[in-house]
Amino acid sequence: MTERSGEEQQRVVVNDRRRIDPDTGAVRARSTAGAGGTPAPGGPGGPPPGAGVAEDGAPAAGAASAEEVDVAKRELAERTADLQRVTAEYANYRKRVDRDRAAMVETATGAVLASLLPVLDDVDRARQHGDLTGAFKAVADQLEATLEKLGLQPYGEQGERFDPTLHEAVAHQTSPDVTEPTCVAVLRRGYRLGDRLLRVPLVAVAEPSGEAAPSTGALDAASAAGRAEWFGDDDTKPE
Repeated sequence: MTERSGEEQQRVVVNDRRRIDPDTGAVRARSTAGAGGTPAPGGPGGPPPGAGVAEDGAPAAGAASAEEVDVAKRELAERTADLQRVTAEYANYRKRVDRDRAAMVETATGAVLASLLPVLDDVDRARQHGDLTGAFKAVADQLEATLEKLGLQPYGEQGERFDPTLHEAVAHQTSPDVTEPTCVAVLRRGYRLGDRLLRVPLVAVAEPSGEAAPSTGALDAASAAGRAEWFGDDDTKPE
């Protein structure tokens, strides 16, 4: 009798932990207590599902250490710095390409406009002699308007202050009528494209002097003689 009681007490209890019911094929509800009264994973008072066990059955790694966190932060900072450097290099490359492209366009435009300056000189000569009339005048006006749209700007007017970096003096005289070196005659106009000089004007320069002023006729004759020399006008002679 005593032996039977010991066998009953030592009887093995088998718990069916299968999630799928072999009879119905339905998913069974997770039990809230495991063997020996231990709370099952995911149940009240138990560890979260999968805690302490990896997918391959090995114990899962614990929380990342402080050293691993520092390594991750350093790697993140390095990647961020690399990205910022690449972005800055690309931005500088785009700016350099745009600047080079604009310089090439300006150079090509300047070369074309410089080749047309002799034509504008002929138009100026015709205008001075009164030959710029009719259809020729319409074509000349359209040409000058088109070149102006492309950025061509004439400069060099009578009465301007003489600047050796912007004007080329081909005649020199003194006059009490001026208080500084002044362009008293423009023999050939100059042109610029933006800040770039395509051709400097040829001018006659007068500097201040305490002597008596020369007669207006003599000054006009000198200017006319200079124009005849540069423009090839043999009919203009000083009076």
